[in-house]
Amino acid sequence: MTISTKPTLWAITGAAGQVGRHLRTTLGSQLGNLLLLDIIDPGPVPPNEKSLIVDLRDFNTVHAALEGVTGIIHLGGIADEADFADLVSANILGTHHVLEAARQHSIRRVVYASSNRATGFYPREGTISPEQPFRPDGLYGVSKAAAETLCRLYSDKFGLEIACLRIGSFEASPSTPRELSTWLSHDDCTRAFNAALAGDYQFTTYYAVSRNTRRWWDLEAGTRIGFHPQDDAENFAPEISGEPTRPQGGAFASPEYTLSRQYNTTPSAGQ
Repeated sequence: MTISTKPTLWAITGAAGQVGRHLRTTLGSQLGNLLLLDIIDPGPVPPNEKSLIVDLRDFNTVHAALEGVTGIIHLGGIADEADFADLVSANILGTHHVLEAARQHSIRRVVYASSNRATGFYPREGTISPEQPFRPDGLYGVSKAAAETLCRLYSDKFGLEIACLRIGSFEASPSTPRELSTWLSHDDCTRAFNAALAGDYQFTTYYAVSRNTRRWWDLEAGTRIGFHPQDDAENFAPEISGEPTRPQGGAFASPEYTLSRQYNTTPSAGQ
């Protein structure tokens, strides 16, 4: 699958992060010119890239930065459990700023990096699809679910083409029992985003996960737009012992994991 880029300027928010650095390397030549947006400096960039320090919480800065952009890969935000106020401002308000700037600038396509944590309270038994209701495993998952809902609104109401990718465990190789189900290999990450960039859709949500034998997530939605993962965490299973804890989110779903990261909450499960 090839990516059509006319004109060729794609913005990547959160470009200094792990996935952003990977996509710059694997898809940069297909996308053409890249505009890298982050709150930290990504370091030296090649001639086809330009970097700007941008805080997604500041709409005016986001709006100015995205003028003239063809499409957006929105990776920016807080990537794990945190204080809810911080998650709201970075992940929900920040996503709204990106979408609203895209609307005002008539940017046609936005690819949003959501998370499997938006459904982390489903049991490990069985397979779930993106059409099933959100069951977040924490406040981070709540922020991703809310941002996905914003994406749906901006597609339905304002006509943006938006893909929400619920990213699995993006690692070079799986290292825990849970990751035997949730692993997203580097190559399959490239395939997942390539499909979102080049596929034919108005709105779609799919799990960006490798073709793991033990996966919990249905692949059909991604298959419909051209995502065909190839790797399987089962190849690493002999090196990994034990069973993942329940539910799908594992340790992320524990009360302590959330409460210990809130500014004004005593870390107690309570009732």
